[in-house]
Amino acid sequence: MKNTHQVYLISDSTGETLDRIFMALKAQFSNFNYELNQFSFTRTENQISTILKDAKNKDSPIILYTVVNSKLAKFLSEEANKKQIPCFGVLGDLILNFSKILNQKATHQPSAQHVLDEDYYKRIEAIQFTMNHDDGNNTENILESDIILIGVSRTSKTPTSIYLANKGLKTSNIPLVNDMSIPKEVIKSSTICIIGLTTEAERLYDIRRNRLNSLKENEASDYTSLEKIRDEIDQSRKIFKQNKWPIIDVTRKSVEETAASIIKIFEIKNKNA
Repeated sequence: MKNTHQVYLISDSTGETLDRIFMALKAQFSNFNYELNQFSFTRTENQISTILKDAKNKDSPIILYTVVNSKLAKFLSEEANKKQIPCFGVLGDLILNFSKILNQKATHQPSAQHVLDEDYYKRIEAIQFTMNHDDGNNTENILESDIILIGVSRTSKTPTSIYLANKGLKTSNIPLVNDMSIPKEVIKSSTICIIGLTTEAERLYDIRRNRLNSLKENEASDYTSLEKIRDEIDQSRKIFKQNKWPIIDVTRKSVEETAASIIKIFEIKNKNA
């Protein structure tokens, strides 16, 4: 029987940062069995002592923490060491090294990344804009977009748009039925970053079939015809090339990977503007 580790994620804030780091970490190990124990807003020695007491009574405990208060982080590290529990600070060394490089003291303020600054309001505005311009809706002020995504149905336009909006980028997406489905002002625009999304026909066929099955609609139609799907994709590529829009193939790409490619194109376009 494989050993199951008790992983303790201890954060002095929401724990969102630590959770993402752990998700990335565990993806590197295929045979990692664990149970997760998460503790957010941990800001006193008493809280830490209670958590460590629990961890000591478990088999194979491992502690990961993001505690920016150096005194509290030291207490956690020393007490875990006394109990012989592996304990790793995720941000400690990073903050210290940045402090040296920048020649300034860190604030050591929990939740500092959630301060309601200009970037926060920019992100909220981008999310609202993107939700209002999803799936070809509300094209009146579409030229206010930072990015416009165009593609046939089920090419991850909406989730990618929302991901980009969370990065502060106003993103519109337009479903491509034919060249007439794209607003003329979009075709004429040379300043906005417009990107075509495409995928392999067989992959799109599977996605659409699963979509209809989930809706309990099994009637055959052009929507799930492999031949028609191939025609759609070929036609979309012609439109993208005709307008000299960058093309991203989203086949087997995660939303994050697609968004990273889009951001890179966006930055290059802005740099050359």
